[in-house]
Amino acid sequence: MNKIETVSLDRLRESHEIPSIGDDLLFFEDIQMLPQLDGPRRMNCIIIAVCTDGEGGYTLNESKRSIKPGDAMIMTEGQIVNEIWMSENAKGHAMLISRSFIDEIFKELRDMSSIFLLAREHPVFPLNSNEQDKVKEFVEIIKERLLFDDYRFKKEVVRLLIIAMIYDIGTAIMRVMDREGAEPANNSKAKRCFVKFIQLVEQNFRSERRVSWYANQMGLTPKYLSEIISTTSKRTPNDWIDKYVTTEIRNQLSNTNKKISEIADDLNFPSQSFLGKYFRENVGMSPSEYRKRN
Repeated sequence: MNKIETVSLDRLRESHEIPSIGDDLLFFEDIQMLPQLDGPRRMNCIIIAVCTDGEGGYTLNESKRSIKPGDAMIMTEGQIVNEIWMSENAKGHAMLISRSFIDEIFKELRDMSSIFLLAREHPVFPLNSNEQDKVKEFVEIIKERLLFDDYRFKKEVVRLLIIAMIYDIGTAIMRVMDREGAEPANNSKAKRCFVKFIQLVEQNFRSERRVSWYANQMGLTPKYLSEIISTTSKRTPNDWIDKYVTTEIRNQLSNTNKKISEIADDLNFPSQSFLGKYFRENVGMSPSEYRKRN
């Protein structure tokens, strides 16, 4: 296999008769209906789910995650999901949301972008009883609106409901980050710079690994960008860039049959040896060793 298939909303909508908004949003009233994967899939959408009973789990970017009652889960776009499993008694709700619809949600609410960036580090997090009750209320209202086929302002109303629900879930994420002492700085300008930087890295890490390039795109000096990112996220810009690059290399080594030289070409390394040196410095072993272990 030389290509990782994607989790596609349009294909899922064709195979499931469930409440939806075109190819922008799918609503799974039963968490058991989440797609069972027969191999690695790259997310081209965002999954928001809440478990109310039973248990489950999944493997995301080579890391295993478990879900228990009261847990919320956010899987963001671009990540590799290897498996999703649920116990027979698992219950809960899930929404699959397209990138374009998420962009509409984020259009004027920049702070919400940082919530999803934080969720990349903590894709599963617990909700307290009050938050669980609020999410349940939102889910019921969203489902009700989705079932109205001739509801003229369905998409607009659902968008606003999701915004409100994410803010409530975001409070839980921030609580986790507060506990670890790694929440973004209160400075709104720093938050916006952090979000913009991560968005640029997500879009360009395959070809650009220089902090100076990202600083130039943002109209900042490399030193100032480094100060902002380090203060905001407790990681340097190079740490973030390396994280995205090594995660992609790991995924391709584990989930495709591509030659290492082909992966080097895909990620714009000058040669296979350059990729090997880079990977060893960041992961502690050669690409060949990593592939054998996985």
